[in-house]
Amino acid sequence: MAKKSGKGPRVTIKMTSTESPYRFTTTKNKRNHPQRLELRRYDPVLRRHVLFKEEK
Repeated sequence: MAKKSGKGPRVTIKMTSTESPYRFTTTKNKRNHPQRLELRRYDPVLRRHVLFKEEK
């Protein structure tokens, strides 16, 4: 398994559904994607695909 150090451009972010209170965490590389992330993912609360936006 890869070692996770506190150094480098990869950070943990929270993604929030735009239509329900569901959240999940993921990582992103700030060097490649400095802007806020937006993804269409499956929301288990609504049981369909919705837009997820990065929280502050």
